[in-house]
Amino acid sequence: MKNYPYCTADVSLYGRLKELARHNRSNPTEAESLLWLMVKGNRLGRKFKRQHIIGCFIVDFVCIETKLVVEIDGGYHSLPGQQTSDKERTAWLESQGFRVIRFTNAEVMQNTTSILQQIKENLK
Repeated sequence: MKNYPYCTADVSLYGRLKELARHNRSNPTEAESLLWLMVKGNRLGRKFKRQHIIGCFIVDFVCIETKLVVEIDGGYHSLPGQQTSDKERTAWLESQGFRVIRFTNAEVMQNTTSILQQIKENLK
């Protein structure tokens, strides 16, 4: 991985991850679609990217400028194996200087005002 803020992908995995990220952008969950409508186009005063490759991971949303990652977790994230994987992923992202905040699909769909406020606070 290069040290440029816009080159966050693991070069050896980039081809496969790029295709998966493209697929994810074309097939978002309802919660991801809603959150994207709220953060795209500098609506929070910062630029966000969706389904962005960082290292060997694809994050749901990231503000590269502030190194804030926003993850939207579906029901499978409550499974023990996935929780372990999510913790390892978060630890790696944090070791690279990113802050990670997570919300469930239900939180995004039901508490959009609160979610946006939390994202804004973490952009500071």
